[in-house]
Amino acid sequence: MTDIQVLRAADRVASPWKNGGGVTREVASSPSGDSAAGAFDWRVSLADVADGGPFSTFEGIDRVITVVQGEGMALTVDGVETVVSERFQPFHFSGDAKTDCRLLGGPLVDFNVMTRRGAVSATVTFVTEPTALSGTTLVVVFEGAAKIEGIELGSLDAAFITDSALVLEVDGLASVVTIS
Repeated sequence: MTDIQVLRAADRVASPWKNGGGVTREVASSPSGDSAAGAFDWRVSLADVADGGPFSTFEGIDRVITVVQGEGMALTVDGVETVVSERFQPFHFSGDAKTDCRLLGGPLVDFNVMTRRGAVSATVTFVTEPTALSGTTLVVVFEGAAKIEGIELGSLDAAFITDSALVLEVDGLASVVTIS
């Protein structure tokens, strides 16, 4: 049986980072609870990044980060710099790695997907057309609107779908995070 949980952007609470460089708004996690401390199998969030600096280390976690607003960043992961400046292009790296961030043109917003290595994995895609969903999926609307089973989603709204075999209708741009 399909279960759809709507997660409205207006209901998200901003949590400041320990280093003062930004805030995070969790979209969803499992199990729910104190995911900021790393007690999760998977976690999806949006971060408002005001300043560059070191990333928190998450042992045993695989990360996917995507710039969704702003000019991007240069990430130095275990001594290797990668420029992440193209919007909606996911960048994969290990949460175990020593990672530092340099902003390229001021504040930005990034989309983060973190999964516990060996327990779960996730694929992150961005879509602009009707898309078939299957399995356990989290959809987040980034531009325009979307609809699933008649449920309207606006900008930054999300839907968590389990046991899905549905079609996402997109009028804009949305992420599809498939968790397995």
